[in-house]
Amino acid sequence: MSIMSKTSDLQEVSEPGVSGICRDDLRPVAEAFAENFRSRGELGASLCIHLDGEPVLDLWGGQTSPDGGAWQKDTIHVIFSCTKPATALCLHLLAARGEVDLDAPVATYWPEYAQNGKESTTLHMLLDHSAGQPALRTPLKPDCLTDWSYMVEHLQQEEPFWTPGTQVSYHAVTFGFLVGEVVRRVSGKSLGQFFHDEIATPLGLDFSIGLPEKDEDRVAPVIPHRPSKEAQDTPFLKAAKTRDTVPNLFVFNSGDWAIKGVNSREGRAAEIPAANGVTNARGLSKLFSTLATGGAALGLDPDYIASFSQASAATHRDATFIAPSRFGPGFMLNMGRRPTPEGPESLIMGLKAFGHVGMGGSLGFADPECRLGFGYSMNKLGGGLLLNPRGQSLVDATYRYLGYRNDTYGYWAR
Repeated sequence: MSIMSKTSDLQEVSEPGVSGICRDDLRPVAEAFAENFRSRGELGASLCIHLDGEPVLDLWGGQTSPDGGAWQKDTIHVIFSCTKPATALCLHLLAARGEVDLDAPVATYWPEYAQNGKESTTLHMLLDHSAGQPALRTPLKPDCLTDWSYMVEHLQQEEPFWTPGTQVSYHAVTFGFLVGEVVRRVSGKSLGQFFHDEIATPLGLDFSIGLPEKDEDRVAPVIPHRPSKEAQDTPFLKAAKTRDTVPNLFVFNSGDWAIKGVNSREGRAAEIPAANGVTNARGLSKLFSTLATGGAALGLDPDYIASFSQASAATHRDATFIAPSRFGPGFMLNMGRRPTPEGPESLIMGLKAFGHVGMGGSLGFADPECRLGFGYSMNKLGGGLLLNPRGQSLVDATYRYLGYRNDTYGYWAR
C-alpha cells in the first residue's frame, strides 16, 4: 500500500504542550513540531498538513505571548510575506478567467503606471519580482503602508531602479500594492475583498487580508526577533547600513508598520497585501492543498498551476536579499541551501514545490508531485530572510515521511 493511500485514523497527539490530531504514521512530524518548543525556542505555533486534499495533521501549541495564555485551535496571527501567494492568486484567477493577460503591460489596466520608464513593465514582472520597484526612493511617511492611495501614487510616479525585466530584486512590500492595484482596477474590488469573496469564502479559509474587528480577540501578537551581534554581519544587513541601497530603503523607508502597526488594530485592519495576511497553519495548508490537488475548487486547471513551479525569475544575487533567489509567478521556489555561517536561513522543498516564507520563518507551500499542502506559522520571529531551523526541520520531517531522499542536490526528491 502506498503512503498516499494509507487510511489510518486521525488521533489526538499526546506530546507535552502540543494539542491537535494527526495520523499515526505522521507521529515523527508531530515529534519534530514538539521538539521546536523543547530545543529551538518556539513560543507559540501551529502546523498543518494536507495530503490528497485531506487534513492528516493539524497541531498547535505553546503560548500566545511570553506572559499570555495557551495557543488555541483557532488562534491566528500576522503571517507577513506568506500573504504574497494569496495576493498573487487573486491576479491568477483574473488571468485564468481571461480578464487580464499576464504578458500585457501593467498600463493596459493601470494607465497612470506608464511613467518614467515603466511603460513596458508587464504583469508577469510584478509577480516574479523583476519589475524594478523593490523599494521607493522618496521619503515615506510613518503610516505609509496603511494608506493605499498614497503608496499607489508613489509607485506610479517613481522610475524603476533598472530597466524592468532585467534584474531580480525581491519586492518585499511594494509587491502587494503593485499586484493589488491591478486587481482593484480590473475587478472593482480591493485586494482584500476580492480575496475574501473569490478565494477565502469558497474554500472555507480562516484567512483575511484586512482583518475584521470580530476576529481581533483571536490574534496572537507578533514577538520580534532580537539578533545576536554575530547574526548582524550578514550580506543583507551589511547592505542595509549603506544609504540608498535597496536593502537600506526597504528597512528604513517603509514606514513604521513592522514595528508599531503589526500589533495594532489599525495595522491588521488595513490591506497590506504583501505582508499583513492573518491566518494560521490550517489556513495556509488548506489554500496550498487546493493548488496541490489541481485547483478545481478555484476554477484553475493543473496545467495552469504547473506554471507556478517554473522559475520565471532566478539570480545568483538578488538585489534585495544579496543572495541567490528563485521565483515563479508570485511564489518562492526551492532555494537549495542550508544554514551557513553567514545566516541561519534555508528553503529546501521538493523540486516542483511552490509557496512562500514569511518574515521570521512561517511557511506555506504546495507540492503537486506528492499532492501535499503544508502550513507552518508562529508568532515569535526567528532570524534570517528565509526559513530558520524550526520551519526547515518540519519540512524535512514531512518529506522524509513521504519517502523522499535527502537533499544532496539541494532539494528533496523521490
